[in-house]
Amino acid sequence: MVGIADLPLHKGKVPPWMLKLMEKMSESILKVLVEMYGPDAVLKGLSDPFWFQAFNNVIGMDWDSSGSTTVLTGILKTVTWRNPELGIIVLGGKGEKAKEVPEEVKRIPNIFKIDPEKIVKYSKLAARVDTSFLQDGYELYHHSVIISESGKIIVIQQGMNLHNKLARRYHIDRFSVEEPHSAIAGFTSNPILNATLAESREARKTYIDIISDGPKKIIKMLAETNRILKGIPTLESFLKNNDENKLPKRQQKPYYKPIQPSPQLRKALEDLSNFSPSNDIELCLAPGLGPKVIRALALIADLIYNIPTSTKDSLTHPLDPFAYAYAVGGKDRVPYPYNRKTVEKVVLTLEEAVELAKLGKKEKLRVILRLRRLLDRIRYLDS
Repeated sequence: MVGIADLPLHKGKVPPWMLKLMEKMSESILKVLVEMYGPDAVLKGLSDPFWFQAFNNVIGMDWDSSGSTTVLTGILKTVTWRNPELGIIVLGGKGEKAKEVPEEVKRIPNIFKIDPEKIVKYSKLAARVDTSFLQDGYELYHHSVIISESGKIIVIQQGMNLHNKLARRYHIDRFSVEEPHSAIAGFTSNPILNATLAESREARKTYIDIISDGPKKIIKMLAETNRILKGIPTLESFLKNNDENKLPKRQQKPYYKPIQPSPQLRKALEDLSNFSPSNDIELCLAPGLGPKVIRALALIADLIYNIPTSTKDSLTHPLDPFAYAYAVGGKDRVPYPYNRKTVEKVVLTLEEAVELAKLGKKEKLRVILRLRRLLDRIRYLDS
């Protein structure tokens, strides 16, 4: 993980005139980055929440807004489809747009020699990871898949906690169930069921073993866990004359509550058993898998087999969220009003530098990049 940042829900939309300028600014920045470092470097940057936030700040969005994710990825989608020569394409988006990835994949320009099925699987796995294997109280409402012409894929998705009105952004850069995130940006959450951590590896193996027993046995074991949670003595505990099955401390875990075997759950377990997953990836992509199924499997694995699933959060320490917030101002006038003239001058400067670079004259681009070193010196003098 790279870092965290609180992302409160902000109301209000970006004015159309400002959105057009943000698109021009983003387009110019992407052209410079691709010219100097290549498409893969841009994806690497976007997989870091604070690089992502810096990009967001530079074009004029507010540093602490939940809307920064949806606006920036939406702008990048518009810009990359308009400029396929950049070697980057953004799919998906907010709400219903997230479901359009399978269809959008079919329309990727010919310069991207990528297996569409690979992209669809990556997209599905990422969504399942942050809804089922990591249950942290945030409901996903945004899902963007970003691809480079070399075949590199990352996913940026966001969830909202309806109780505290805070958002959490997930950056995924590995096709894996175990620790697939490059970072998770958001507010610390509790309680959590986290089957993505390495310490949950044995638990995930146990999930697969439990599924292989078939739906009837799973329902029977689920009923046993419910009796334990409700404090109803089992025959074994009665013979031992003890109360080991009452487990007051375990009640604090997010999945330690009875789960009723509804018709939907029974059907999901039947589908899973018929699919017969043999590893993490197959389990994650299997039909019927959902948050309730994972909670039921985690409950059985812990109470029946004594193999717990981790409840640790996957966040790290916060860095400076105000980095680059003073570039051109903010949409909500923080730290000062959005400066249209400054944006127009920056866009012209970047576009001229890119055009000169295409002619083999990269000195202006090098000068722009050297400004970053000046920023470091200024920070050193201020410290």
